[in-house]
Amino acid sequence: MSESTYQIVLNTCPDEAVAHTIANALVERRLAACVNIVPGIVSVYRWQGKISEDQELLLIIKSTTDAFPAISDCIQSLHPYELPEIIAVPIATGFQPYLSWMSNPEQ
Repeated sequence: MSESTYQIVLNTCPDEAVAHTIANALVERRLAACVNIVPGIVSVYRWQGKISEDQELLLIIKSTTDAFPAISDCIQSLHPYELPEIIAVPIATGFQPYLSWMSNPEQ
């Protein structure tokens, strides 16, 4: 599998409960090899005509590009936001044994 088939998906969550629910669902469903939950971020954004600022948690989801549609569906089904952030970033290169593990975390 070439390295271009790997991705990181970013998703922000309003609280720990939502973050853990989504992270666990993605790993349990084998859509992600690993999900990091990063607390303590502040998001500043424009929404419905005004600038807002909120405390959030960031999910860093490590997966394959083939899994993106299912990851997006899973997040949308569990996320309370009307418009959740679901952004995929391709992994250009990485430690090959780790990338291989991402394709088959059961090994």
